[in-house]
Amino acid sequence: MVTAQAADPGWRVIGPHPAISAWAQAALPRAVQALAQTDQPLRCGGTWAVGLDLLDTAPDGSVGGVALPWQALGLAPVPLHRAQVSGVYPGYPQPAPAGAADAESPAAFRFRQTRDAAHLDGVLPIGPDRARMVKEPHRWILGLPLTDCAAGASPLVGWAGSHRIMAQALVRAFAGAPADQCGDIDITTAYQAARRRVFDTCARVEIPLRPGQAVVAHRHLLHGVAPWARGASAPPEGRLIAYFRPLCAHIGDWMAAD
Repeated sequence: MVTAQAADPGWRVIGPHPAISAWAQAALPRAVQALAQTDQPLRCGGTWAVGLDLLDTAPDGSVGGVALPWQALGLAPVPLHRAQVSGVYPGYPQPAPAGAADAESPAAFRFRQTRDAAHLDGVLPIGPDRARMVKEPHRWILGLPLTDCAAGASPLVGWAGSHRIMAQALVRAFAGAPADQCGDIDITTAYQAARRRVFDTCARVEIPLRPGQAVVAHRHLLHGVAPWARGASAPPEGRLIAYFRPLCAHIGDWMAAD
């Protein structure tokens, strides 16, 4: 029985707001140029640009002299990394060619198609067994759309209320471990069980965004990217979103239930 937990879904959409729009307008040409010049390969058969740390943002989040509007976003300023530029293009996802560096197993590709490649940011597959470990504990996720696309152009997907379920499961998995060792604990079993519970109990919600808006998501939110809907329109640049995910000072801050 799937139930939406709308009172606290784990994200909030802000705007449209003129200051957010000004930031997106300044970022767009720089993002397009950066994607054109990067040596980061496209993934998913040429339908996804990961764009890690690609946008030339300053540590305060400004781009091209335009300030990141912290107040409009409802966030306290913190030092930021260069923004990711996530680009998705018509046809996403496509299987990578056999032998490609980003080739996925048939099961992994089906998961991308049917479950939006649902994941928790900061939980990474480590080693030959791809054990899940918390290696990048983020404070929050901020997404700022740069291109105006149809709602079906591979929007962000969130599972409403999943941040509570994921947090509870992972805190139990770390029980008794010193905080400074939690990043080396294999949480695969707990993570996958919690994810299954989310699929069974939380509503899947597509979150289409347009320039001038922003989304702030909880660090424990299970989320992904929807397949590109047939006929969904987008500009030639594709669906571009800039993301910030500042790291927590300590993994204990990431585990806090706020």
